[in-house]
Amino acid sequence: MDNQCINNIKSLAIDMIDAAGSGHPGIALGAAPIIYTVYSRHLVTSYISDDFENRDRFILSAGHGSALLYATYFMAGFEYSIDDLKKFRQFGSKTPGHPEYGVCPRVETTTGPLGQGIATAVGMAIGMKIKNETHKQVLKKDLFDSKVYVLCGDGDLMEGISYEAASLAGTLSLNNLIVLYDSNKVSLDGKTDITFTEDVIKRFEAMGWYTLEVKNGDSVQAIDKAIIKAKKQKKPTFIKINTKIGKDSLLENTNTVHGKPLTEEDIKQLKAKLKVPNEKFYYDQKARNYFRNKIMERSTDKIEKFHNEYNEYIKTVGRGANESAITLRDEDFEIVIGKKEATRVSNSKVMQVIADTLTNFVGGSADLASSTMVELKKYEKINKSNFTGKNICFGVREHAMGAILNGLALTNFKVFGSTFLVFSDYLKAAIRLSALMKLPVNYIFTHDSITVGEDGATHQPIEQIAMLRSIPNLYVFRPCDIKEVIGSWQVMINSKKHPNALILSRGECEILKNSSSLKTQKGAYIIRSEKEKLDGIIIATGSEVETALDVANTLYIEKKLDFRVVSMPCLELFEIQDINYKNSVLSDDIRTFTIEAGSSYGLCKYATNSKHNISIDSFGVSGKKEDVIKYFKFTKQHIVRRIEQIMEEANEK
Repeated sequence: MDNQCINNIKSLAIDMIDAAGSGHPGIALGAAPIIYTVYSRHLVTSYISDDFENRDRFILSAGHGSALLYATYFMAGFEYSIDDLKKFRQFGSKTPGHPEYGVCPRVETTTGPLGQGIATAVGMAIGMKIKNETHKQVLKKDLFDSKVYVLCGDGDLMEGISYEAASLAGTLSLNNLIVLYDSNKVSLDGKTDITFTEDVIKRFEAMGWYTLEVKNGDSVQAIDKAIIKAKKQKKPTFIKINTKIGKDSLLENTNTVHGKPLTEEDIKQLKAKLKVPNEKFYYDQKARNYFRNKIMERSTDKIEKFHNEYNEYIKTVGRGANESAITLRDEDFEIVIGKKEATRVSNSKVMQVIADTLTNFVGGSADLASSTMVELKKYEKINKSNFTGKNICFGVREHAMGAILNGLALTNFKVFGSTFLVFSDYLKAAIRLSALMKLPVNYIFTHDSITVGEDGATHQPIEQIAMLRSIPNLYVFRPCDIKEVIGSWQVMINSKKHPNALILSRGECEILKNSSSLKTQKGAYIIRSEKEKLDGIIIATGSEVETALDVANTLYIEKKLDFRVVSMPCLELFEIQDINYKNSVLSDDIRTFTIEAGSSYGLCKYATNSKHNISIDSFGVSGKKEDVIKYFKFTKQHIVRRIEQIMEEANEK
């Protein structure tokens, strides 16, 4: 029956790829015994609900093997029909080219870019450890004992993010994490020995993992035995499983079979070897029933036991504040108008209040907590012996941090991760997946402009805010003071369908009289109204709001030019407001300037034309803050003169 199930998974996957005219037959034929063994022998899940909280997670990090995954899900009796398999890679189907969270039932995370799956799985494993320790303090026994299984390939392990994440997993001794490596020695461009020759097992051993090797990747018994050993370890486990890419195809062991549909002749001979009838989308119902029963028989008692113990926990402590919406108020903070305070400092104060309110608020920084000021001071740092804290030390691992945050969010934590804004590029792939999966991950970026001065061009962000704003479904906040920080977090911490990027200053900003946490939640608002007649509008964000106010006041006093100043902490929020509100803040008929110490992209769409966009479209320079600002003509005097000249030219016309 095991062979019949595996062979059926293979043949269905090949039929899917053939019908779609595209896909990856190599992994489907080579790794089917691996995924089948995990599901038939080990994985605990519920057929009633695919979000059973203590379920084992399976992550197909090698996401190009999606046909293998969907065929397995069908044979296991999950929420996939033959029609779903026939629509593989078609518009509107729940069987897209790469597995997508929220689109495909049972898919735990979107895995497209290689390496992201492994790193996300590390986040899930950390999340389940935290959950277990939280409940263990009450029940005095393990409640969340689920495992996270990952199927990866050579490509995942070539990507650097996988090693960043694996290094942290080893440091934290995540023994609930098991990685199964489909080692077929072939990648898209040829044999792996042209690019990938290190001893992977020794590398994982050096990172603190328990390692195993399965010589025969076709043997369910051998794979099963390795997983049994892995589940007994006190470390994460890496299992190298030797397979043949495109097993039994005429193209077996070649790079051609990686991502190219098989010929009709090849499919015919392959199905003969598999002892499967040569008909499209054939499946053996007896084998399907056998597979489903194997999973149900193993899972039923464990699910019932969990629910009984979880109910015992609820009776003892009641339900936590995990999913509760929270309200942040100005009155909860000491706000002194006119005081100078970096928004990274303001943010630290707000985060402490959130941490005291939400039990599932966790996160950390890429070895920069002392600079980004995101450490939750009352709470411990998580380490291999203690998962009861709220602070995660990611180390200098921005790439992995983003994906790990996604994994934590997928296990229902409210999460944050922090680094300097200029390093946000390192997180781009993970942020993109946060937005694609609609996960409310909070990315905190400090040192937000050229005012970091002496650190020079490498540390002075220019294009990063524009990059972040270009990502669909990501809300980017750049508050000007503590009140706008409070308003930003009010939206961020209660968001459910989008991630957020919070951009903060290292330099001090004045706490402004007319700034507003409530109005921040509309994305933009009038922070200085015109006094008599409206000559123009100045839009600014973050540190530049204070500058814009000074500019407007100077223009009024010296030139009798009457400017409205608009603070725009979040473009995305402003864009979703109703037209009446937007028209009350901005006007197409009024000359509009924008001020932001970074790329012109983004705010430029609100400026009357490019001349009205006061920005920086070149890399920074090293020097003292004052000299750098002067060099880029971002002093109040420079900006006043520029606006004055443009207004004079306009009047002359």
